[in-house]
Amino acid sequence: MSTTDTRQTIMNIARATVQAHGYNALSFRELAKEVGIKSASIHYYFPTKADLGAALAKRYTEDAIASLERLLAASQSLKSRIHAYTDIFRAALLNENRMCLYGIMAAERDDLPPEVRVEVDRFVEVNIRWLTQVLRERKSGSANKSAQRHALAVFAAIEGAQLVARGRGDIAVYDAAIEAYRSAGLLP
Repeated sequence: MSTTDTRQTIMNIARATVQAHGYNALSFRELAKEVGIKSASIHYYFPTKADLGAALAKRYTEDAIASLERLLAASQSLKSRIHAYTDIFRAALLNENRMCLYGIMAAERDDLPPEVRVEVDRFVEVNIRWLTQVLRERKSGSANKSAQRHALAVFAAIEGAQLVARGRGDIAVYDAAIEAYRSAGLLP
């Protein structure tokens, strides 16, 4: 296995671990077992757990940016963009009842090293900026502050719906919450 492949394998397994059990569940020893390398070898790729956590959060955010750009390019309709956006969070639940990496790491914020917090916070900024841009299209230009508040409400509501559905182990809870948000006018 090449160095790049090993690094990616470590990150993929670490991401699945964090999405299922949280940042505090990351263990270099357990990662090494799953990857099939020595524990000390993990340190070659990621000197510290904080380095690994920051790399995970950064890659997660970069992946989100790419997905959000594709959503903008794929559809001109506000409703279809927001529907596709909620489906991204739904997909995590469909993948063995996992959480958004941001959502689970945010719950452990006090335990996160500063370099991980920076990347976790960046994920929020990226999502709020994208949602503001999309929501602003239906409001007048002077309503930017209103669009930002609406974007924050949408992001928080979707993260919350995902958390509650995960806690219940029932994707129907997520779907019902998203539909309730649409009925209440929070989502188009």
